[in-house]
Amino acid sequence: MFLFKPTALAGAIALATSFFAAAHAADNQTANNDQQDVPPLDTIVVTASRTAESIKNVPARIDVIDSKTIEQTPIAGLPYLLQQDASINMVQSGGYGQQSSIFLRGAESDHTLVLKDGVRLNSASSGTASLAFLDTSDIEKVEILKGPASVLYGSDAIAGVVQLISKIPQKNSAFLTTEYGENNTYKTIIGGDLASNGFYAQVRGQSLETDGTKVTDLSGNGIKSAGYDQKGFSTKIGVEKERFGASVDFSQNKGTSAYDTGNGDGSLISEDFKNQMINIKGHFNVLDTLSLNARLSQFNDDLDQNDPNYLGAFDFVHSKTQEAELYGKWQFTPSQNLLIGSTYRNLDGDVLSYGLPYKESIDSAGYYIQHQYNNNGLSTQVGARLEDNQKYGSHTVGQAAIRYQILPMTSIYANAGTAFKSPTLNELYAYQGNPNLKPEESTSYEIGLDQTLNHGLSTGLSLYHTDVDHLIATGSNNILTNINKATYEGGEVYLNWKQNELFAKTSYSYVKATNKQTNTDLNRRPRQSFTVTVGLENQIYGLSTSLVAKSHSKDFADWPSTTLNNDPGYTTVNFNAYWNVLPYLKLFTNIENIGDVKYKTAYYGYGNYYVNGGRLASIGVTLHY
Repeated sequence: MFLFKPTALAGAIALATSFFAAAHAADNQTANNDQQDVPPLDTIVVTASRTAESIKNVPARIDVIDSKTIEQTPIAGLPYLLQQDASINMVQSGGYGQQSSIFLRGAESDHTLVLKDGVRLNSASSGTASLAFLDTSDIEKVEILKGPASVLYGSDAIAGVVQLISKIPQKNSAFLTTEYGENNTYKTIIGGDLASNGFYAQVRGQSLETDGTKVTDLSGNGIKSAGYDQKGFSTKIGVEKERFGASVDFSQNKGTSAYDTGNGDGSLISEDFKNQMINIKGHFNVLDTLSLNARLSQFNDDLDQNDPNYLGAFDFVHSKTQEAELYGKWQFTPSQNLLIGSTYRNLDGDVLSYGLPYKESIDSAGYYIQHQYNNNGLSTQVGARLEDNQKYGSHTVGQAAIRYQILPMTSIYANAGTAFKSPTLNELYAYQGNPNLKPEESTSYEIGLDQTLNHGLSTGLSLYHTDVDHLIATGSNNILTNINKATYEGGEVYLNWKQNELFAKTSYSYVKATNKQTNTDLNRRPRQSFTVTVGLENQIYGLSTSLVAKSHSKDFADWPSTTLNNDPGYTTVNFNAYWNVLPYLKLFTNIENIGDVKYKTAYYGYGNYYVNGGRLASIGVTLHY
């Protein structure tokens, strides 16, 4: 194992990338001068409507993390990738493998639905996805749809949807990637693709290990780092012909993570995790204008504690989500289509937490219809869903959205919709649970504008307001209860620029999340966020630097104190670079959090805080053919 001093590694990376850039700048200068402004390729997304469509036609705000970004940062976990979006506040209680919560547009952490190729990754027990444990080695892109999406996806999509979309092999290829970084962190990925005459197969394997970092800002000789390791495997086989297609996906990711006991002394507990997904999909084009789509899926998310808790028991959480879905799409005119479908879902939880066990299962069925129109610069989307829940009965939600190209370089959009989220199994039956909870229900409104400018500039603005009734929160008796109402209101602005090989992306988000019952800010929602990324890239090399800044936010207080605690704001700077030395050899480097800022992510109690993992400088190589 190589040994690096942290500052030496970071310095060596910066020096090396500066040399790479200088060595190739002269070779590329002539080519740069010859290039003209070329409009970027149209980005195609599927999450907003279950239909492949241009992102510029979507009557909502949707952002995409592309494959290049994911491939350049193989060590980085999903929480790191998501925090580059200003509308998201990622709260991770430490470094690798620590609990991660996503607050999209100020909503609750379980108000964002996380999918992989349509499969629900939100745990049946907690209602949130285990973001820190998800592997991104086979991911092509991540789509972030902002705003209610319960019409197509049912419960949990009050704030929006984050969908991981996996790669589909296009040619025969193989690759090996390895990356090493500070804290003895290293990751290796190996993969191969086969594609011939419409048939394809894919396999990926990966291994990640790290000594980890401290989880809290507690000091003392006995405070240990939280180590983490994971190993993953995924495979996909399928066929894609003119009139039909089918695929079978299997992925498994397992490992061990250490986490803080919460006793206030910095002691750690070890847990084993395993998540496993099976996804069987197929589609058949009955006519040129009519297609049928079907999916069967199962997602298991298991945690097993390796050390007994204070009651002498080994806690565990075993969650399983099974889904069956069938929908049809009818293109009844060249500019209109109708989507009609149904979903059956079973949530199953087998949990032992703090000595309290439960084993429960809930079934639900959803029926939805959506009309879509796109012609002459006008795009509309109207839909409704009826959800029949075994415990809560029937709920109906709807959505209407429109985007209009009022000028060749100017478009405006507006949407309104309702959504809901059923209480999770933990909220009903676990410690502090309440079986009498009502589902949370929301109503949202949004307007926005997108403007293309001269000289490679583009900008846009979004304003939104969401009311949530029956928000689930901890009551005065320390038992979960429904509060009358909460609101999330705010706006987003972006400004992007691209000129030849140079680019810059900036975004600013403001959100005010309020408990209307007490007229106070909800916890862990910074009101202001700002991100900026600048760099250059071509077929030989690329350099980029990004900044993420968050304002302070309110957090929990030590009981029974009424004094509020605040999580201070922070600013971090990241650096990425790559160099395609040969057609089959790529070198790359990353520095997360160059300044090694130990910012506070969440209140820990006893006057202390959870902190982030600090700087991680790394270097890597990819061999491929």
